[in-house]
Amino acid sequence: MPTTENYDVIIVGAGMVGMSMAIALARVGLNIAIIEKYNIDTHFEEKFDGRVSAIALGSKHILDNIGVWEFMSEHAEPIWDIRVTDGTTPFFLHYDHTEVGSNPFGYIVENRYIRHALHQAAASHKNIKLIDNFSVEDLNQTEYNATITGKDNETLSARLIIAADGRISQVRTMAGIGTTTWNYGQTAIVTTIEHSLAHNGLAQERFFPIGPFAVLPMTGNRSSLVWVEPDDRVKLYLELPEDEFVQEISERVGDYLGDIRTIGGRFSYPLSMLHAKKYASMRVAVIGDAAHGMHPIAGQGVNLGFRDVAALSELITKQYNLGLDIGGEDVLANYDNLRKFDNISMLAITDILNRLFSNNILPIRVVRDIGLWTVGRLPIVKKLFMKHAMGVKN
Repeated sequence: MPTTENYDVIIVGAGMVGMSMAIALARVGLNIAIIEKYNIDTHFEEKFDGRVSAIALGSKHILDNIGVWEFMSEHAEPIWDIRVTDGTTPFFLHYDHTEVGSNPFGYIVENRYIRHALHQAAASHKNIKLIDNFSVEDLNQTEYNATITGKDNETLSARLIIAADGRISQVRTMAGIGTTTWNYGQTAIVTTIEHSLAHNGLAQERFFPIGPFAVLPMTGNRSSLVWVEPDDRVKLYLELPEDEFVQEISERVGDYLGDIRTIGGRFSYPLSMLHAKKYASMRVAVIGDAAHGMHPIAGQGVNLGFRDVAALSELITKQYNLGLDIGGEDVLANYDNLRKFDNISMLAITDILNRLFSNNILPIRVVRDIGLWTVGRLPIVKKLFMKHAMGVKN
């Protein structure tokens, strides 16, 4: 008969959000198991994930508080300025960090370095057990605990299970949590360029009728490109000869970075929206992409996940310190209430922005250009938007 391993909390999914949650809870003394479906070593390969993340200033503070930032700071490029333009029109919106203080808006970090940092930080906590190659086959929820069973009948039990296993979350489905989803009919092409001129910490988002095109500053004279195209055009660009691919990029980037060349591979990611109808079920909570997946137009996806971590870990910690049930109904209801407005608001904003800018209808184009011009000339509104981009309130 297979034995059952008992933990305080089981986290399913060893991605950036799941690992952050494991560290946050381990720091207060909880016994944590974090399980991953795949071999964990593949997470560190460059080909596993070609993306970068825009870590907002607020998220940097979260990662610093749980002891992770020190392991990734050398790979983090500050964002000092943000420039938003509407295609080839003269209208633009410029965010200058000096208008809201001395801190950058955030940092661009390659996902592989974030993963390395999280695992380095986790290694210092003996109360975190990482179990990879574990496929969840069954979930059993009771009033007192929840158990998951793997394909080899290995069983793990805890007072709370946290699903951080992505948009196609097995645990969310097994817990009976439904979702609202739709596809955008767009795919993001991601690649890295090296350029002869310095970017000076400038992040650019250019909106074209077919989709947004972002240039994100990386360490050194490098930038990450997030190039959104309709699904039916993506294969064409991915298969272009190198010189033609660079030419297409150059036309979109412009000449402010000087001569450019691509380094690394070309990656593609289909774009969709997902929102869980609730963030908790009996003894189960969902966080990160398991709870909400959005268009990358504002670069806020992982930041919402880190804010999930901050909110849920604080609630659990308070219960634990008081000797109360860390996975009880009150904790999960509070988590749902705390996070729903923030997440739904950002999902709505990114969806509206994508629909507003991904077209060439003249009246809409005029309205959005007037909007960019107006926001740039209303200091109070502009500062509000800049603070929101930074993920801070004050």
